[in-house]
Amino acid sequence: MSRVPSNIFREYDIRGLAEEELTPEVVRLIGQAYGTFLRSQGISRMSVGGDVRLSTERIKANIIEGAEAAGIDVIDIGTVATPCFYWSLHHFALDGGVMVTGSHNPKEFNGLKLAFGKVTLYGDEIQEIRRIIDEGRIASADRPGTLEHQDIRGAYLDMLVSRIALGPRKPVVVLDSGNGTGGAFAPEFVRRLGCRVVDLYSEADGTFPNHHPDPTKRENLPALIETVRREGADLGIGFDGDSDRIGVVDDRGEVIWGDRLMLLYWTEILPKHPGAEVIVEVKSSMALPDEVRRMGGRPLWWKSGHSLIKAKMKEIGALFTGEVSGHMFFADEFYGFDDAFYAAGRLLRILSHTDKKLSELMADIPLYPSTAETRIDCPDDVKFQVVDRIREEALKTHEAITVDGVRILYPGGWGLIRPSNTQPVLVARCEGKTEEDLKAIAGDVKDRILSAGVQDFQWEY
Repeated sequence: MSRVPSNIFREYDIRGLAEEELTPEVVRLIGQAYGTFLRSQGISRMSVGGDVRLSTERIKANIIEGAEAAGIDVIDIGTVATPCFYWSLHHFALDGGVMVTGSHNPKEFNGLKLAFGKVTLYGDEIQEIRRIIDEGRIASADRPGTLEHQDIRGAYLDMLVSRIALGPRKPVVVLDSGNGTGGAFAPEFVRRLGCRVVDLYSEADGTFPNHHPDPTKRENLPALIETVRREGADLGIGFDGDSDRIGVVDDRGEVIWGDRLMLLYWTEILPKHPGAEVIVEVKSSMALPDEVRRMGGRPLWWKSGHSLIKAKMKEIGALFTGEVSGHMFFADEFYGFDDAFYAAGRLLRILSHTDKKLSELMADIPLYPSTAETRIDCPDDVKFQVVDRIREEALKTHEAITVDGVRILYPGGWGLIRPSNTQPVLVARCEGKTEEDLKAIAGDVKDRILSAGVQDFQWEY
């Protein structure tokens, strides 16, 4: 029997219930197996950071103990946002590191993001850590690794400020850190850019007492929306629990989802790089590829998942892309990793050079009726076969994009069904040019899902 639960090894990270699954013994084994992996690659130093969850300090200590046992020298950078951890790999010229974070998951969960080079392990690379444990390949060093503590928060903020220069207009911003890691970084960063800041829930609290730290869910945004309207602010920006995802509301309190936010960034980037290849996540609105083509870019459909997108960016030398979920990856003037603070700075830079309100800028970008990203229960052992059946039937009568699940193309829009990489669910979303188109597409897609043997469900909006 495995010494670690296999279900915690996900597509992009290691994640599970902090006390039941990420026990001290399990985490120490993972730390030592990861240290063994690093040593096999000729790597002997790593950084370790953690978010504000109540279980993080214990898990961080377990990881460090395991890595040291494998002979890895560890730099503990303390409680930080995930993008600050990513930057530590560049700052210290490291090719290994672990970020302990549950990201936007419920408070009883936690997780581990494992770095290799300047990116994180995913897919079979994460499974290799499990195999090292299961096959008894863990190494114990003759000389345990050393531990040092470094506070890089100030240097990281200095770096961010040095990369964003605002124009004559200094927007008024409401920031909602959701009691996550954002409160230790975002208010100071945005104030140093010259903006007036109204900050919400900046105090670190791993119980997340005010709302769940996920700004891409409408139910977590009422306080941000109400404060923007009350203060007459130019915009509101929310951060998830570890600050690698951004959520935005405009001056009227309207939510700007990730695919439309990407288009605003592209209006700044594409004129400087005409003809650039633009990675389009398969869940994105049809407005994104349509507008990218209009601006002279070349859309390239690709899979969902921040690790998969970062790998594709590196492969083709992409300048920028993002996800509907709020991960934004800038490589034109930045490192290419998902940093919600830097994404906030780029948005503020755009606003600082125009007299238009954010709502007016967004009015130039098409907004089509759509469902929300709807999750439909489907066991892990059958979800891929279900999507295969739906794809096979759809291709008999429709054109489709099949890089990740199946995005069925209709005259008036599209419908997507794909297997989740991280949960026993199907992920579905539909969009239509009109409400009537959306209703017809959503009905057809639902029929296809039910016909493939999945239980009944309701679309989320």
